[in-house]
This record gives sequence, structure tokens and C-alpha cells, in this order.
Amino acid sequence: QVQLVESGGGLVQAGDSLRLSCAASGRTISTYAFGWFRQAPGKEREFVASIDQIGGITVYADSVKGRFTVSRDHAKNTVYLQMSSLKPEDTAVYYCAARTYYSSSSYSAYSYWGQGTQVTVSS
Repeated sequence: QVQLVESGGGLVQAGDSLRLSCAASGRTISTYAFGWFRQAPGKEREFVASIDQIGGITVYADSVKGRFTVSRDHAKNTVYLQMSSLKPEDTAVYYCAARTYYSSSSYSAYSYWGQGTQVTVSS
């Protein structure tokens, strides 16, 4: 099984950038596809972005398209979410998730989850 640990969250101003990391241990990330999800207070967890096992196929929620980029570094066994032009509505706890085979935009499709990292964007 793979264990996931997110990092890189913090408090930033609108328009700033952040890079979230999802460090994997226990298994090589080449076995998995990954998704990033977020959950704001009082809201359901929502899909942000996903990347397939190889890294050639990425999918983004409309709300982050053009601002966020998901990538993976197999040498570092880490998946990243580069976030730019951040908005207050991006404030949430961000989660990294992994599943075998294909990526998905559905959180129920993922078997492995990190603990989350808080991102707060002030206006």
C-alpha cells in the first residue's frame, strides 16, 4: 500500500502562488494515478485535478483550469499541484489521493488518501 503526505499549504494573498506536494512512501508512484481534491468548510469534497500513471493525461476542474498544474516526479516519488493566481474561493483543505490504473474525477474511486493541507487565500 502507498502512504501519502501532503505539504506546502499556507496563508497567501489573492493572486499569489503555492505549490503543494504529495510525497508517497511504501510503493512507487508509477503504480498509481493521482487526484487532488479540496474541501471548504461546510462544503462537499470536490475534484481539483488528476494525473494518470505516466503523467501524459491531466484533467482539471473548470474552476482551476489555466491556473493550476498537476505533475509528478517519479524520481522523487512525489506528485505536485502548482497553484497560481489564487483566489479567496480556492480556500480549502487540499487532499492528495491515489488509485491504481486510471485517474478519475470521482473521490469515491480513490483508495488512498493523505491527511490534507490547509490553503487559505485572503482578499
